Amino acid sequence: MERLLPDDDATSALGAELAATLAPGDLVILEGDLGAGKTALARAIIRTLANDPALDVPSPTFALVQPYDTPKGPVLHADLYRLVDPREVDELGLLDNPNAIVLVEWAERSPEIVAAASVVITLAIPPGGMGRLVSVTRR
Repeated sequence: MERLLPDDDATSALGAELAATLAPGDLVILEGDLGAGKTALARAIIRTLANDPALDVPSPTFALVQPYDTPKGPVLHADLYRLVDPREVDELGLLDNPNAIVLVEWAERSPEIVAAASVVITLAIPPGGMGRLVSVTRR
């Protein structure tokens, strides 16, 4: 699936749509440059999974992993941007719970996470900078 997300409302709507398709055990990687909308889309997915549109969903850039309890089970939101060595990902426990839905930004820093992904979401800023282009692939 590929589409243009013209604004934040479209990003939130896509997040809700994607959340409905996720199941325990899914590992979702979000790819794209800085500012492409990875965290915004992850927030929309998490808020939908939690049934709480006002849920505070901070960026996991400094904490590395933010956990959430949702009606669909545990959700982990990770950001690997600050990892120096791919082996550091083992300490985060992203693959430890087979019932968790895991969302990972900057997954390319860990080949192990990329290989385990069941969904790949790629976001890009289109020429002209308006909106976001998104493609979603299920493996």
